[in-house]
Amino acid sequence: MTSHALLDSNSHRDIRVRIDPGVDLGDGVMATLTVPTEFRRVQGHFPILFRREAGQEQFFAVALFGFESGENLFLDGTRWDAGYRPLSLAIQPFLIGRSAKDDAPAQVHVDLAHPRIATDGEGVLLFDANGLSTPFLEQVADKLGDLDEGYRESAAFFEALRAHDLLEPFTLEVTLDSGSVHSLVGFHIIDEARLRSLDAATLGALHAAGHLMPIFMAIASQAQIGPLIARKNRRRDG
Repeated sequence: MTSHALLDSNSHRDIRVRIDPGVDLGDGVMATLTVPTEFRRVQGHFPILFRREAGQEQFFAVALFGFESGENLFLDGTRWDAGYRPLSLAIQPFLIGRSAKDDAPAQVHVDLAHPRIATDGEGVLLFDANGLSTPFLEQVADKLGDLDEGYRESAAFFEALRAHDLLEPFTLEVTLDSGSVHSLVGFHIIDEARLRSLDAATLGALHAAGHLMPIFMAIASQAQIGPLIARKNRRRDG
């Protein structure tokens, strides 16, 4: 259940948000949404894969954390064991809200039912005694803005991938040191052979539109699959 509300300093003056990592705080996920404008920061830590919901044509990108539902191999108790935290996790329990008018400014909403809303006096305040945003809330607002902008710009990126047939199905079968086998299915990756076959004019157009760099970042992120498998093996050995 969710309980979204427009954030304001009067109604939510005393709200505190827990910022420590934890399975019970929403971090127990196998993957999380990421956007092309974030790929440069993501690719050094997590594999970037593409997928779409059943029956849907539109793709989206995810940063992969594990190989099983609910498995996050970067979560070590209450410690986030990576040098970056994807925006879609970092902004919880906040989200962008918009009015029916297209030109209306974005608004910060909060999910009051989210487990990160502290009920025991712990956590970080959103507003100070004068009702002004705390540095924490200002940082969250910046991240929300980055995520919102990246999400809105991603439609053109995925349209370019579709137009040039640059996504191919990806299936990975992982055999662990213990002998157990895990399979990743339902994902896509950049088709490198198809990318190499594009002519200079097409590559130039992709570069001019800002799409070529995130494509390369997504390809580079595949180097993180091996370390992710190693994390899985260490977790089982531990």
